[in-house]
Amino acid sequence: MNNTLISILLIVAAAQSAWAQDRIYRCGNEYTNNASQAKERGCKLVEGGNVTVVQGVRSATAQPQQPAPAGGSVAAAPPSAPRVTSNDQKARDSDARAILELELRKAEARYAELVKEYNNGAPERNALDLRNPQRYIDRTAELKASVARSESDIAGIKREIARLPAN
Repeated sequence: MNNTLISILLIVAAAQSAWAQDRIYRCGNEYTNNASQAKERGCKLVEGGNVTVVQGVRSATAQPQQPAPAGGSVAAAPPSAPRVTSNDQKARDSDARAILELELRKAEARYAELVKEYNNGAPERNALDLRNPQRYIDRTAELKASVARSESDIAGIKREIARLPAN
């Protein structure tokens, strides 16, 4: 019995040392388990759990990030991106304008239908509304929300059209 107990204690001690992880230090975005290096660099000890580090790979053609210009965030095309001629860009802008104007006409037509159905907060009652007054109240609220959403859609489309260059 005594030998069995000692054997179990030795197995548990060996398992704990196998599971134990060295002390891990965080140095900014890097991690190390080298205590002397961590001390030199002023790293902090990571406590409260295991750390898994997956090494990232940098491509050989990676370009350093340029700071964004003041006053806005304009994304520049990468150097490998195909160039677009000014005529092609004008055609694209014209197509975009035509699509947005078509969407604007559709949104305005939907808005007109909703306003007519909403009837200044007093939509026409149907047979279901007469049987269930709460349904009428709910339908009126839904129509009001739809009218507001439609107004917002129209305003958004107009903003997008205004952002396009003039023909």
